[in-house]
Amino acid sequence: MIAALNRLVEFIEDHLTEEIDIAGLASRHGTTEYHLRRMFSSLAGMPVSEYIRRRRMAVAVADVLGDGDLLGIAVRYGYGSTEAFNRAFRSVHGVSPGDVRRNGGPLRTQPQLRFRLTVEGNTTMDTSIAERPAFRLVGHSARVPLIHHGANPHIQAHIASLPATEHARLKELGDTEPAGLLQVSADVEPDYAEGSELTYLHGVAVTETTPVPDDLDAIDVPAGTWAVFHTSGPYPAALQSTWAATATDWFPSNPWRLRPGPSMVAIRDRAADFSTATCELWLPVERAE
Repeated sequence: MIAALNRLVEFIEDHLTEEIDIAGLASRHGTTEYHLRRMFSSLAGMPVSEYIRRRRMAVAVADVLGDGDLLGIAVRYGYGSTEAFNRAFRSVHGVSPGDVRRNGGPLRTQPQLRFRLTVEGNTTMDTSIAERPAFRLVGHSARVPLIHHGANPHIQAHIASLPATEHARLKELGDTEPAGLLQVSADVEPDYAEGSELTYLHGVAVTETTPVPDDLDAIDVPAGTWAVFHTSGPYPAALQSTWAATATDWFPSNPWRLRPGPSMVAIRDRAADFSTATCELWLPVERAE
């Protein structure tokens, strides 16, 4: 995986003024665009699309400081107008190309990334692989922004809006693994960009044949393989640390890759004030080629 990410960085660098075929590159290296984008975002701290934009604008500075036509420069870097190029340039450098031509700066440089796997061996991840038949996730859903660190207030507000009797009703409805009330994230962008929207569902897992009340939302989940990560400690910090470690430690050193599908968190035990919790993080995976 680390080699594929570095090949992606090299490919981007060699084709900064061209359209980047991430899907084709992923296929040539025995992985998928979905997994490559998710791992890049998790390890680099930014979506691959953002990295490409930053690198293009960093390299474009040399052209902007020359005497070439700005429209020609814009077209060279894949923009159809000077306005679109100006917006991209300003979003990276904080100033317009015209300002840079007049004043020489200020400029912000995005260095070329290099991915390295550091193995320390001091953290053991408690993980299991589960094969599950098709099932359904049912409950109450909402569209919320993705937040990487700390509690998500939008999710908290969604859960708080549900009466206590509804939690009990959902628990009674659940009849398959993962058991108990679940925190489900679905329709997540492959780039996993913070602030992007996802579907959050507060609900339970049921078999395909379980009758579902009309007032509940449902997500159909096909049969497949799941990596189940077990974690315990401060909530949600321990869970978020485990999530991050799947990208930095587990996937690079195991023969599995992410596949499209919802991720699920099952709360197995928790303190009365939810300051600590024992959780299971379920991620949809497939065997890497």
